[in-house]
Amino acid sequence: MSKVKYYYDSETLSYRKIEKKKGRKLGIFLLSLLGMLLSGFLLLVVYLNLPGIETPREKTMKRELANMQLQYDLLNRKMDQAENVLNELADRDNNLYRVYFEANPIPNEQRKAGFGGVNRYKDLEGFDNSKLVITANKRLDILTKQIVVQSRSLDEIAQLAEEKEKLLAAIPAIQPVNNEDLTRMASGYGYRTDPFTKARKMHWGMDFTAPRGTPVYASGDGVVTRADNTASGYGNHIRIDHGYGYESLYAHLYKYNVRNGQKIKRGDLIGFVGSTGRSEAPHLHYEVFKDGERINPINFYYGNLSPEEFADLLKKSQQENQSLD
Repeated sequence: MSKVKYYYDSETLSYRKIEKKKGRKLGIFLLSLLGMLLSGFLLLVVYLNLPGIETPREKTMKRELANMQLQYDLLNRKMDQAENVLNELADRDNNLYRVYFEANPIPNEQRKAGFGGVNRYKDLEGFDNSKLVITANKRLDILTKQIVVQSRSLDEIAQLAEEKEKLLAAIPAIQPVNNEDLTRMASGYGYRTDPFTKARKMHWGMDFTAPRGTPVYASGDGVVTRADNTASGYGNHIRIDHGYGYESLYAHLYKYNVRNGQKIKRGDLIGFVGSTGRSEAPHLHYEVFKDGERINPINFYYGNLSPEEFADLLKKSQQENQSLD
């Protein structure tokens, strides 16, 4: 309850009650309000002209912006590292892996191609940092595409390696009779004297002299296509289809222990040295075919001969002597 105030009236010699004027109260209120507005405006002007002063919100936003810049720099460095790794891998892929497996290299235009046509980054336009964000997205998209291209290339290389492994296992690459079992290497590929007619004629294989019953081994993985004695002059003989155009023949066998259609591995025992068919003495007549044509078997013994043994065999095979069949 407000206090009632009085004043002394000298004329009436008495105390009189002080009456408040109605307009004065409103004036004081308006004056106070105007003072507050002027003070606020002055403070705002002062604040806007003092660069060192930041609001808590501005400080937070500034920290977030600095953090985003740091993260962008880290992302750029990671993309640089990824690009370097991919470039090194692409170089090895083109100049090592694909060369070894006889595959065509992938052009750089295909590896590093961008994305033409429709604007993929339209939704990222119109912002303060649109250019920065679009550039980062483009780099990431190109990196992703490079990874996909390289991944597919490595899948292809893995498939080629698997095929190469099968090819290397299939090629007739070992001597069909062990060196320790040989009496001698009787005759090589080329023109030789026929033991029966004494005429000089082409000898299409190599003759390995060994005692009757000496084991004969498959020179590569494959499938037996013949195991019989119906071919003229060969006697008991075996033919093996190695795939990839290669075929091997083992003739004049004492006996064989494989059958038509049987799958075999390199080094499997398939028969025994004999002198059946058109043969002068116990030996193995061995031939190699490539795409249906007879080729010199001397080029296919790298699988079980040392360099010295191969050099000795090569020297003996080149001597133009008499064959045994």
